Amino acid sequence: MASVALRDLYLRMVRIRLVEEKIAELYPEQQMRCPVHLSVGQEAVAVGACAALEPEDYAVSTHRSHAHYLAKGGNLKAMLAELYGRVTGCCGGKGGSMHLIDRSVGFLGAVPIVGSTIPIGVGVAFGTILRKEHHVTIVFLGDGATEEGVFHEAVNFAVLKRLPVVFVCENNFFSVYSALDVRQPPLRDIHVLARGYGLDSHLGDGNDVEVVYAMTNVAVEKARAGGGPTFLEFKTYRWREHCGPHYDNHVGYRSEQEFEEWKARCPITSLKQRLLQRGQATQQDLNGIEAGLAEEVEAAVAFAKASPFPEPELLQDHLYAP
Repeated sequence: MASVALRDLYLRMVRIRLVEEKIAELYPEQQMRCPVHLSVGQEAVAVGACAALEPEDYAVSTHRSHAHYLAKGGNLKAMLAELYGRVTGCCGGKGGSMHLIDRSVGFLGAVPIVGSTIPIGVGVAFGTILRKEHHVTIVFLGDGATEEGVFHEAVNFAVLKRLPVVFVCENNFFSVYSALDVRQPPLRDIHVLARGYGLDSHLGDGNDVEVVYAMTNVAVEKARAGGGPTFLEFKTYRWREHCGPHYDNHVGYRSEQEFEEWKARCPITSLKQRLLQRGQATQQDLNGIEAGLAEEVEAAVAFAKASPFPEPELLQDHLYAP
């Protein structure tokens, strides 16, 4: 992978981290009135997977969608305005954190109900076949979504029709506060379960953006060439609570030791060390990147706070599709 590309992946991950840390800082002000699900610690999956897509390719996401939206090229100002409920938001201020969309970059939406975006993404891929397009669709999902019936129906249909879709499963081990070992029998790997439907299915390190990019790139190119769907499971870890800006290690569903072990594997820190060790960037260079991104985030927050709320007469708009 070229040094420019690696630096770009680093920039994209740092940008997502700074945005979400800023959300965590500002959320207690009570001006964002929607729930937020932060993906701090999971940035490598979103960035590595979306880097394998062309701008005209599609992606759909879940309730934890900030990183996917930004990695696909979603407008930052529109995203933060949406969280603040302002009319300049990507849903006009009526959707909040869990309904992000930016069709101009192929990010077709996020839906909060677990597993619900999976058939939507499969339908998007089916549509590209019917229209004889060569676009690829990525469906982001969590480990908990693979326990929903709709996952199995949708994957089966995607295999049956050889659809150009890549299922990207972010396995962060927890469905809210329930770990995998209280939800699934021992030794049942998600990617092995998916393989039972007859599609290529692989496991990768979700904290290594180079691994994520390489594996997704192979799957995307195969899909674009008519080779059908692929399932990719990436193990990673969310640092903050399931819903909200805080840390929740005191709740008891995970230990402080486990949290610290995963935090020591920070995907951004590890890539930064590789860039410096390989001589592909200097500390001064990376400091400049981070400073520029911090200014961008502050400007986006200012834009959101200065934007007006939607007028009451807009409440009835967009309830039904034309």
